[in-house]
Amino acid sequence: MYTLPFQTLNWDKIEKTEHKGEKGTSFWQTILADGLRVRIVEYTAGYLADHWCQRGHIVHCLEGEFVSELENGQKDTLTKGMSYIVSNDLSSHRSYSEGGAKLLIIDGDFLKPKT
Repeated sequence: MYTLPFQTLNWDKIEKTEHKGEKGTSFWQTILADGLRVRIVEYTAGYLADHWCQRGHIVHCLEGEFVSELENGQKDTLTKGMSYIVSNDLSSHRSYSEGGAKLLIIDGDFLKPKT
């Protein structure tokens, strides 16, 4: 388990980093703690991820709409207020967004399957 002291996060003061997609751009604001990553991620209109991801995530759509596409062809559209959860190595997925989206994404060691 994690030992995280109480803290507040002012996302307005956290630097945005730019990440080019296959199409469009995403902007990340990232907080790192031991084995834990918390991000606000914004997709520009027309964004398509440049890779298939195997990492586990908890993803919550704060604004807009995006599609989570699985390599097996499954597609799920998430809109404001919707979330998805997946553990590491249980799917190959990527995101795209026609109109742009803003997400809260949490991932880390706690999403690794037990061995």
